[in-house]
Amino acid sequence: MIIGVPKEIKNNENRVGITPGGAHALVKNGHKVLIEKSAGQGSGINDDEYASVGAKIYNSNIDIYNDSDIIVKVKEPLESEYELFKESQTLFTYLHLAPNPALTQALLKKRITGIAYETVQLSNGSLPLLAPMSEVAGRMSVQVGANLLLKYSGGLGVLLGGVPGVPQAEVVIIGGGTVGTNAAKMAVGLGARVTIMDINRNRLSYLDDMFGGRLTTLIYNEYNAAEMVKKADLLIGAVLVVGEKAPKIVSEEMVKAMKKGSVIVDVAIDQGGSIETIDRVTTHDNPSYEKYGVIHYSVANMPGAVPRTSTYALTGATLPYLLAIADKGAEGAMLSDKGIMLGLNTYKGFITNKPVADSLNLEYTAAEKLIQ
Repeated sequence: MIIGVPKEIKNNENRVGITPGGAHALVKNGHKVLIEKSAGQGSGINDDEYASVGAKIYNSNIDIYNDSDIIVKVKEPLESEYELFKESQTLFTYLHLAPNPALTQALLKKRITGIAYETVQLSNGSLPLLAPMSEVAGRMSVQVGANLLLKYSGGLGVLLGGVPGVPQAEVVIIGGGTVGTNAAKMAVGLGARVTIMDINRNRLSYLDDMFGGRLTTLIYNEYNAAEMVKKADLLIGAVLVVGEKAPKIVSEEMVKAMKKGSVIVDVAIDQGGSIETIDRVTTHDNPSYEKYGVIHYSVANMPGAVPRTSTYALTGATLPYLLAIADKGAEGAMLSDKGIMLGLNTYKGFITNKPVADSLNLEYTAAEKLIQ
């Protein structure tokens, strides 16, 4: 197989799809690895490191797409990349198709085998390729929120942990999964008063045990959410429904009731956002905006700001799956690993992920009907 790694072109996206260690493993298994020039530079990896393990350095992403059987990326392709797809190519990356009909149609048109990191799923329901970046984004959400709460950033001018004689800031996290748990670790560690909300009582019991009573757990419903959002200095949206658009769990009216200078960080923006007043995807160049006196942060590639950490965390998880796809072919890998089959979103012009199809009002075809 020929595996191509183009340079990421999303705003301030400095991650890369393969490390030199990953390239070495693929070459050792008899595959060819093509790396676009400077693709790893943002993560502190130079071209010589790839070349030293047998990868070929290409000057153009056009040639990378044209010469490769498998394209490995970090973020979903942008519009300028759609025409670069080669018929029936395999694309292995974060896709986030539910809020992105244009990319979905491009993949269908070129009959791309689109395997999405975020829907590869283990038998216990966990998401092994989403988890590393959810950990990063969850921890970053508190760092970002703490910075935006500074007065010169337009915030309330409060310190998350307070000081003796002055109350801590109120951090409210909606969603108790990987993002929410990691956000809570950071916020509790900084001394904030933390409330985490979820619809799953068993998850809240687990979090209560994990944190030993150092945070408050609360069942999510509209009434509880409205009460807690009103108190929040920092609100973190951390909800996920696998493959689907994120549900709007905080209404415009709730946001209007928040304190002026409070901060919202919506980590669910990749899947369309979970806060009703988040009406745009922002970038690392211009990450936040104010609405109703509340600062909104909605950057879709948060981990791209810490690429050295993020690249190695992500590729450590994706490499075994990539090796399986390269060694066995996409179909063979999916037949031998149901988790990879669950990662399949598009195949030969069909949508094979039901939540994606439902979100876009398109026809769904079970992958098992197409791959036998």
